[in-house]
Amino acid sequence: MAPPVLAVRPAPPVPQRAVIVLPSSGAFDGRAHRIASGLAVRGHEVTVLARRGPGLPLDAVDPSGYRIRRIGRTVPPGLRTPFRQVSQLRAIGSQRAAAIAAVAAAPGTPDVIHAMGLLGLPVGIALRRHVGGKLVYDARDLYPDAANLARLPAPVRRLAGAVERRWARSADRVVTVNDALADILHDRLGCERPLVVLNASPMGPSGSPRPRRLHDRLGLPAETPIVLYQGGFSPGRGIPELIDAMAEVPGAHLVLLGYGRLERDLRAQAARPDLAGRVSVLPAVPPGELLEWVASADVVAIPIQEDTLNHRLATPNKLFEALAAGVPVVASDLPGMAPIVRELDAGVLVDPSRPASIAGGIRAVLESPPEAREVTRARIRAAAAGRYDWATQFDRLLAEYARLTGRPW
Repeated sequence: MAPPVLAVRPAPPVPQRAVIVLPSSGAFDGRAHRIASGLAVRGHEVTVLARRGPGLPLDAVDPSGYRIRRIGRTVPPGLRTPFRQVSQLRAIGSQRAAAIAAVAAAPGTPDVIHAMGLLGLPVGIALRRHVGGKLVYDARDLYPDAANLARLPAPVRRLAGAVERRWARSADRVVTVNDALADILHDRLGCERPLVVLNASPMGPSGSPRPRRLHDRLGLPAETPIVLYQGGFSPGRGIPELIDAMAEVPGAHLVLLGYGRLERDLRAQAARPDLAGRVSVLPAVPPGELLEWVASADVVAIPIQEDTLNHRLATPNKLFEALAAGVPVVASDLPGMAPIVRELDAGVLVDPSRPASIAGGIRAVLESPPEAREVTRARIRAAAAGRYDWATQFDRLLAEYARLTGRPW
């Protein structure tokens, strides 16, 4: 008779010190918040170094226990390329010096420095050089193919790629957000294939009645269907196309919950007479509260445009937040998101360039009877909990931290 197989319990975490470097103010960075709060509740000392932002405290402690310090200079909002790039680079120099001073003043050496994004990486490199620790580069995008950089001339983008490659090769480990990006970055950066840690979300609220944060905030009747876009108000996210689509979705209300330099333009579009007041723009909410707001919606719209390679392959936070809350999505039929939506039967895939296609997708979700929609929500949430939960992704990151430092996290 074979001896019984005994379960091996993971070693308890050994308290260690982590520094997370952000290229932004950190006010709405869901991925950074999930990592920092997860480490803090496990007993680790966590400091998030972010940039200054208007109206934000310079030094604060999150309820989960991590500390966030805002340092360096603030990049003025609304700058356009290429002036924004110059301002960003100047801000890096300021943040780098302030980060070294802030971390060096604290007792002990960081065990891990987790640099978020391309503009967080040089700060992380400088920190490691001055105070020590293992450096993790979190490549959350294909930066030469994303946002402002994607719109610059090819020689400039090649230069940006060369700079990223040089910086990334000095990191002890590269992390990214999905397998497609991992394959490309492995080739581009000439490094070990990056560890994939999905932008998954903790599970949102379940049961009945579901939250009504959006209805209560806007004074809408409980039976009014709400279409939600949440996140950055940036070019290429399909928000103008989504607003146009609402003209063909009678009875529903669109909420744009977010922040960014397009806010003024979006407010002007929302006031169009033909939309009859059915589009509202609300400020972003902190990551710790977000799932309650997402769960208030009937549909989450993610009409990312096919304008850059980065957008084609994107698997954004907002997708996983919708899944965790059990809310059906109307998402772009692009190689990044589409396989996940199909796998979970989590909504409708559309052509994001055509408002009529977006409108048809929204109507397809909302035309189901209310009872059927509640069953669908429960099914999506259950499927996401089994396949795309944050706990599984966080365990992967903790295991990598342990490999780097030689002690369990």
